[in-house]
Amino acid sequence: MNGSTARQFPFGNAVADRPEEQMAKIVRPADLENIAEPRVAVLTAGRDKHYSMDLARALIAAGENFDFICGDEMDEPSLRDDPHINVFNLRGDQSTGAPMKTKIMRVLTYYWRLIRYAATAQPKIFHILWNNKFEWFDRTLLMLYYRAMGKRIVLTAHNINAGERDSTDSFSNRLTLKIQYRLCDNILVHTNKMKTELISEFGVSEKCVTVIPFGINRTVPQTGLTRTQARRQLGLRDNDKTLLFFGNIAPYKGLDNLIFAFKQLIKNDANYRLIIAGRPKGPENYWKQLQQKIAGSGAADHILRHIEYIADDQIELFFKAADVLVLPYVHIFQSGVLFLGYSFGLPVIATDVGSFREEIIEGKTGMICEVSTAALKKTIQDYFESELFRNLEKWRNEIQSYASERYSWSKVATITTGVYAEVLKPKQIEPVSKKSPGLENEMNSVFDA
Repeated sequence: MNGSTARQFPFGNAVADRPEEQMAKIVRPADLENIAEPRVAVLTAGRDKHYSMDLARALIAAGENFDFICGDEMDEPSLRDDPHINVFNLRGDQSTGAPMKTKIMRVLTYYWRLIRYAATAQPKIFHILWNNKFEWFDRTLLMLYYRAMGKRIVLTAHNINAGERDSTDSFSNRLTLKIQYRLCDNILVHTNKMKTELISEFGVSEKCVTVIPFGINRTVPQTGLTRTQARRQLGLRDNDKTLLFFGNIAPYKGLDNLIFAFKQLIKNDANYRLIIAGRPKGPENYWKQLQQKIAGSGAADHILRHIEYIADDQIELFFKAADVLVLPYVHIFQSGVLFLGYSFGLPVIATDVGSFREEIIEGKTGMICEVSTAALKKTIQDYFESELFRNLEKWRNEIQSYASERYSWSKVATITTGVYAEVLKPKQIEPVSKKSPGLENEMNSVFDA
């Protein structure tokens, strides 16, 4: 709204007694008269800072006016100062060291704020990047509430069914996923394979699914740090053949296969080094089992372990020190780590799962292999004998240029804003003889064959 009507504060008295400095985190302290009327609310759930922030900046560059629902980690002055975006820090602090009681209260408070926001929010479209803490609630009751408030829903599905990936799939998981997908006006996915699965497994109409690139990471800082300097900081030699496994450590990522293959590599060449950088996620005993395998592998002295959350300003260190990124996954839809590697121009060795074959150009941006330790070992050996490795610095520049073009955020923004425009088009008017659409009909449609 560029006119003279001030924007209504969406929380009523819910936060009226909060300290002034906390109030400032809820709504941007700005001249409300000059805030442009948004047509979209981007709901981040306070997750995946890299993707959320890059998307926000791309939408700003495209001239989109929108609300940005986030937490402390994304609440940056660079966003608050831009006239296209209204920052609503509803999630607040998400530090992991808080007592359980505090965590529970934070989540409940966030849901309350989100519900109050939706009741008076101006945007006609709610673009959900991630669900919140209670997936079943977000997929069902919260979706129905948004629809009852008259909102059109766009969802970015980074994973079609994470339960299948994590071996925790169930009837209730698939049912709630189906409900959420069928209540969306449009679903954004990153690969054609994901689109096919949405249609075949969850009965989503093809016209309601749009494929968009996974934008190249622009949030992680890159400095003038050189390969030699990075290696020196990590205690690596210039001639070490250095593999990097980066990100959350979970069973579906196949790190156990990489450790076994690495053990075989070391027997023939003591110059190999493996960096494992990330923190465990999933079953508690998984990392313990991996530690035991490392200890008994005879290769422990060749494995650098940084088992912790890697802060943004430290990510560069690992990607510049490595000769190749290894993604030995056994199940995946797509991986943000792949595109993080591309942003540093680092070649990738990946197993032939998910969309990796679509995203990796053999011999130019990396190599693909079967899901087996023997194939992984051979492909790693082939890589270090390849022209791609011999001219690594040249190919780093080539990979960065390729990725910047193919996975540009300007392309993402163009497609995304096009989806917004399509979703806002008036719905086709039903004949009078038919029952008018409503939430009851929407729920019935979820269970249609």
